[in-house]
Amino acid sequence: QNQDILSHIRHVIRDVKTPSWLASIPANFGDATAGTVKADEWRTLITIYIPLVLISLWVYLACARTMSVSRAKAYRTHIASYVGKLKALYPTCNVRPNHHAAFHIYDYLHLFGPVHSWWTFPFERLIGILQRIPTNHKSG
Repeated sequence: QNQDILSHIRHVIRDVKTPSWLASIPANFGDATAGTVKADEWRTLITIYIPLVLISLWVYLACARTMSVSRAKAYRTHIASYVGKLKALYPTCNVRPNHHAAFHIYDYLHLFGPVHSWWTFPFERLIGILQRIPTNHKSG
């Protein structure tokens, strides 16, 4: 499992195109031959690559053709980590309704099974509920 995650991190590092001025991360990150990761490289890893890794991991977990309790729990762990790190990195960022809705996917995985058979249902329902809230055409 840990080797799979490390392999996924390396895949993201290899495939994501970044500006030349951004500190690069060794392609063999996590391997002893990669050497010691410098502070600027850690910053790049945490602010650029790890959020992308987390997003892709929870999308993979949520969209698998089969579902188990352990996969659903792993999805919940990853989405909580993503939103928690988002708030830590960007304190002024507000949690959006989509972030909140993403936490409910865990419940739907238990109720309805794999996502591919019901994907739009919870969000269409949420949109309907939100549209019925009287706002007098004012946001906020």
